[in-house]
Amino acid sequence: MAMPLYQISSKLLEDTVGKVSDNLTSVVLAASVITLTIGYVSKLLLKQTLDNNVKPPPYIPSWIPFLGHAIAFGKSPIEFLENAYEKYGPVFSFTMVGSTFTYLVGSDAAALMFNSKNEDLNAEDVYSKLTTPVFGKGVAYDVPNHIFLEQKKMLKTGLNIAHFKHHVKIIEDETIEYFERWGDSGETNLFESLAELIILTASACLHGQEIRSMLTEHVAQLYADLDGGFSHEAWLLPGWLPLPSFRRRDRAHKEIKNIFFKVIQKRRKSNEKVDDILQTLIDATYKTGKPLNDGEIAGMLIGLLLAGQHTSSTTSSWLGFYLAKNKEIQNRCYAEQKTACGEDLPALELDQLKDLTLLDHCLKETLRLRPPIMTMMRMARSTQTASGYTIPAGHQVCVSPTVNHRLHDTWDERMEFNPDRYLNDNYAAGEKFAYVPFGAGRHRCIGENFAYVQIKTIWSTMLRKYEFELVDGYFPTINYTTMIHTPNNPVIRYKRRQH
Repeated sequence: MAMPLYQISSKLLEDTVGKVSDNLTSVVLAASVITLTIGYVSKLLLKQTLDNNVKPPPYIPSWIPFLGHAIAFGKSPIEFLENAYEKYGPVFSFTMVGSTFTYLVGSDAAALMFNSKNEDLNAEDVYSKLTTPVFGKGVAYDVPNHIFLEQKKMLKTGLNIAHFKHHVKIIEDETIEYFERWGDSGETNLFESLAELIILTASACLHGQEIRSMLTEHVAQLYADLDGGFSHEAWLLPGWLPLPSFRRRDRAHKEIKNIFFKVIQKRRKSNEKVDDILQTLIDATYKTGKPLNDGEIAGMLIGLLLAGQHTSSTTSSWLGFYLAKNKEIQNRCYAEQKTACGEDLPALELDQLKDLTLLDHCLKETLRLRPPIMTMMRMARSTQTASGYTIPAGHQVCVSPTVNHRLHDTWDERMEFNPDRYLNDNYAAGEKFAYVPFGAGRHRCIGENFAYVQIKTIWSTMLRKYEFELVDGYFPTINYTTMIHTPNNPVIRYKRRQH
């Protein structure tokens, strides 16, 4: 195309020069106009050529303006995405509430998200609106990514094996004390119980005893109000709206931060060196040498607790229902406790948790079938390519662990709870991003190891004390109305073991 255009422009220029050879100004003007015209035409033709080579993701049409597929997606998101995958393939787009979402399904397509740099697929653009009112200013997605990475590194420093060894004892003691109220048998809302226990154990381990000792019923309600900030309303609506849940969230944030400020200031003044995460953050500095201020420490402590609270309590609950449904596996898990720890079931230790292979596999399988985070999202700040499709800037790029974890071309018996599948290291056909309950790559959750220690310790203690079964065979359905997919009507039956 370049040669014909050049020849055309030369011919036009020669003709024009011939006609106005006595007027140099006219020659220059004519040449300029022709050159600009040819340049503009060339640009249009080049753009058309490039556009012809661009292959946008298949778009799922909707006849509902603005809302798009929000109703269908909200009603049954997994079914919606699986049907779209079957019809459109690994990359597809659709509109919800005025935004365009592009989903990457399968390991190959998902590689775009997990290998991307934050300046290309940006997390703050998606999550800051949700997290900043809960965690506070100056932390997490309210700061530039390089600052957030430094903050995550500080937290990761405190989430180490030396602390985990101490955490096992704390979690076991909290669990034993909590379940004393259950009695010998009965039925209970498992999710509510475990949500409360997760807060108690996480606070004791991650915040330190000063803050854990303040965890009264009132403070627990503040946490619940703050946690209520992770809602679809907070996601979709302006934060300044006078909604009751927004007011409760903001009031709880202020009150909890004031509690943390008092503890932080007391610790600073005492000069007492306690080996916990609070002390880790007080002693931490950025690369510039600047220490964290009290607001940053308080915000990071809130984030550390709440970022994992909902996910761990949800996962713990689903694990309980899978064990209740599969009594043979539950009995094997109890037998494993005696084999790994001793017939008299002494106090748990971190090294013993590592030997609880079946319990570990049950937890993995629970996270496969019921990952608490259904969708991970990033905002495309620039044009991206996945599986041969070009994704424009401005799309919200998404990966659903739930969908990836049960693709029929990756997982055998994909809907079955089968913890023994993990005896084979090639359980996901060797696909790198087929199993991503905690994310992957640079986006992997820093709390993964603590979550495993916490949940395995809690369920080891519970299995030693109780047998579990479903109530009249009822296995909970999924509650899609919350951002974390909790179990509907999570009532379970328990009975104290007769040793």
